[in-house]
Amino acid sequence: MKTIISIITLIIYFIVYSVVHSWLASASVKAWARRVFGPTADRGYRLAYNIFATVTLLPMMMLMAVLPAKTLYVVPSPWRWLMVGGQLAVLLAAVITLLQTGLFHFAGLRQLTKERPEQSGSLTVNGFYAWVRHPLYTFSLFFLWLTPAMNTNSLTAYILFTLYFYIGSFYEERRLVDEFGAAYQQYQQQVPRLMPMPGRRFVTKKQQV
Repeated sequence: MKTIISIITLIIYFIVYSVVHSWLASASVKAWARRVFGPTADRGYRLAYNIFATVTLLPMMMLMAVLPAKTLYVVPSPWRWLMVGGQLAVLLAAVITLLQTGLFHFAGLRQLTKERPEQSGSLTVNGFYAWVRHPLYTFSLFFLWLTPAMNTNSLTAYILFTLYFYIGSFYEERRLVDEFGAAYQQYQQQVPRLMPMPGRRFVTKKQQV
């Protein structure tokens, strides 16, 4: 019974977390902030959003740790260390991806230094983006599911995060289609959403020649 209550608690918190953060990421809320705070909103909104998202995620981590849970499995050595090595590899890949797309822009720090931050960026289709459309989501999922120990709390959280990333990718792509139009639609046709597939990667016209 305690395990079921823990699972329900995690689900409720995560639903509230997802709804609030999706609402704050919407264009309507950003437009409202721009009307109320002026240019300051454009410069600081992304950084403020990232800080808020991180801080409000901490209670989820605490709940996973303190709520009663049933152990599902613990992977023994040496397989355990292989999984940890896989986690380190995807962390490195995520850092490379952030450096490729602009770490300071992603964090919202670069916008603080600009009088008029650009509302749109450039479409990145090389590096890991040539193999999957959302490599940061992909690496996050690999990191979660390579965890060598699993209990009912972590399994619940990982399933919720997996759904969040998958469903969130649709909303993100809707914005990207609006921003980049036919160029992104062509990219969608060539590159898988989250999982790389043999023979599916972005190829430019120069590469096709």
